[in-house]
This record gives sequence, C-alpha cells and structure tokens, in this order.
Amino acid sequence: MAVIVDDHPEIFPVNHIVDRGSLVFRTAAGTKLSASVGHAVAFEVDGYDPVTGNAWSVVVKGRAVEVTRLYEVLEVVELPLFPWHSLPKPRFVRIDADNITGRRFRVQELSRTPGQAEPTDAELHGEPE
Repeated sequence: MAVIVDDHPEIFPVNHIVDRGSLVFRTAAGTKLSASVGHAVAFEVDGYDPVTGNAWSVVVKGRAVEVTRLYEVLEVVELPLFPWHSLPKPRFVRIDADNITGRRFRVQELSRTPGQAEPTDAELHGEPE
C-alpha cells in the first residue's frame, strides 16, 4: 500500500482480503495507520499462475477508513485475515475504491543472447510500443 508520509511516498506491505467490494487489512498503531486512515492511498497486487503462465496486476486507489463501528468490527474480525508474524494487529482498515485498473497477460519466456539489451516493459507485458 502506498501512502504519503512527511511529503514523501512510502510503501507498506500488507496482507489483505476483499470484503464487500473493498479491501481490508489489519495493522497496529503507527505510521501505516496514521498515514492511511482518512487519506487517499494506492494499493497494488500481482498474481501469477505457473500452470497456465497467466499473470495479472491490479491497482486500487481510494480512501482508507478505520473500521470502528462495533457491528463492522464484529464482521471483519471473522474474516480469514491473519497477521503473518507474532506481533498483534488489532486495527482494521478498509479501502473503498475510487478507481480500479488492471491487466491480465501471458508471461512469455524471452531468450537473450550475450550482449542483447534487456527487454522493455512493452516486450515483457505484450504492450504496443
């Protein structure tokens, strides 16, 4: 998740879940919470299926809101969303999307000969130049 901290961009990795058309993540008090709640954020996630060779990338832009109403907290606490380490993450934040963009593409193996230039983004992602 990308936020602005002291007029500079910062990126925080978060595990998330999609719930009722929005993204939800857990966190604790700190920079991630204070820089996101009440502010515009960007969230990016990628995926790759090695069986089919298909990949995808999605960017969500929206406003982050802390989940504080009792009935909403009771709902999100039941979601299968768990911290990946032992530190507690008792706060829940929901990102309501204002804009969603994405693409799906087939990953192709590019063979290079010595001295050949690195592939461009267009070559890697099948985009027209």
